[in-house]
Parts: sequence; C-alpha cells; structure tokens
Amino acid sequence: MTDFNRLFRERIGFPIDTPITMGNLDNLLELTAASLPFENQCTLTGNLSELNEESLIEKIIHRNEGGLCYDLNGILYLFLKDNNLDVQLIRGAVYVPELNDYSPTGHTHVAILLTDRGERYLVDTGFGGNLPLRPVPLGSTEMKTPTGEFRVKNEQSEFGDYILEMKLKHKDTDWRIGYAFDSAHPVQDVRELNETKRIITEHPGSPFNKKPLVTKVTSTGSMVLTETNFTQWKNGRVTKQEIDSLKFKQLAKEHYNLDIK
Repeated sequence: MTDFNRLFRERIGFPIDTPITMGNLDNLLELTAASLPFENQCTLTGNLSELNEESLIEKIIHRNEGGLCYDLNGILYLFLKDNNLDVQLIRGAVYVPELNDYSPTGHTHVAILLTDRGERYLVDTGFGGNLPLRPVPLGSTEMKTPTGEFRVKNEQSEFGDYILEMKLKHKDTDWRIGYAFDSAHPVQDVRELNETKRIITEHPGSPFNKKPLVTKVTSTGSMVLTETNFTQWKNGRVTKQEIDSLKFKQLAKEHYNLDIK
C-alpha cells in the first residue's frame, strides 16, 4: 500500500486493510463527503498555484483542507486509481436554474467515470450540496440514494453526451438538470485541470470567486456556511442562523474542521 493510499483512508476514516470494491463504494463516498468539505477559500485568494498530484495531496491530506470539484474529485480519482479501479476524470457544465441555462464558465465541472464489469457509473464528490453519495449508472436508471433520486441520461448537448438529473430529498418535487458531461473525451492527467482552476478563479461568471462558501453532505442532510448564514438540513428539517465573520470562522472549525485565516 502506498503512503497516499494509507493517508487518504486515515483522512476519511476508512479501514486501512479493506479492499475498495463496488460493494463498499457507497460507504467510501459517504465518508469522503463527510470528511472533505466543498469550499472555496483558495479560490477567493486568487491562488493559481499548479494543480497536480503532489499539490492535491498537500492541500487535502497534509493541510486538512477541502476544495472545489477539481480538488475533491481529483484526489478521489487518484485514490480510486491507486486501488486499481477503472476510473477516468471527465468534464461537464453545470446547469444554473436562475439563468435557465448552463454556467457561463462552460466545461468547468469535474467528475469521475468508473467502469466495472462493462458497466459505467458517474461518481461525484465535488458537486456541493447535490451529492448522490452513490455511483450512478449511465443510461437513465433511476437511483434512490440517501440524498434523493438521481439518473444519468444519454442526451447530446454542446457540453457532451450525458446529462445528470436529480430530485433532492426534501428540496425538489420534479427532476432537474444537475450538469451535462462528456464521457468521450476524458482528462488524461490531473494537470489538465489547471485550465479549469484558472477559469473558476478568474471568470466573472464564476460563482466561487466572490464570497466564501463551505458545504458538507451527509446521509441525513447537508449544511451550508456562508459569510452571513449557517443553514442546516437534517431529516427534512431546516434551521438557519445569521452569523458574522467571527462566527463564520468558529463554525468552519466546529462543523468542517477548517482553519480559516
């Protein structure tokens, strides 16, 4: 076992000696989501340091941080690959309901395509509060998960050949588009994601370069922390608390184990 393999397992609380299989991937995804927060602190600083295997391990394993989709799915991809799973990184475009269109940042969502016994699955631990916490099969099969219902439809768009749709538990009554993605042109190396990082950091249409955001998803709900509010969904009940900058830092440490400068 590599040092990275062991350290990632320790970071999320997954047993050191247990092989990673399709049978325990659900548990792995829940632990990953609960341990690695979706957050944009580095993006807010304008940090454009190179994204590569070493920097991902330094950021998420050694500095105990979370990150955005390219960080979280980047590190999970490296871990799954290190455990001999057949995985590829893919790019997609997030649908923005307020715009009634896809994000102006284009192909800047990063997820994972996993192949097992000839079947392909979408795996995503970097989609904010919208995580399935399960591998979602490609081909319109509806998946019921702890966070809602998800399906991946084979549908051509300018952003690829598939679309993820979802109905989040206690939030959505109808299916809605999460993102479109391209399964035919996978990312060959995590360093290719530096362009994605640059766009998310600099593009005026990026939702992540303006205000702080920290999100975590669990099997019972989710929690979202902004500079003004802390909102928790748990078993269908919502609580919302107004906060200031000092409380923001306290809650980031208490609920996400993040040290905010």
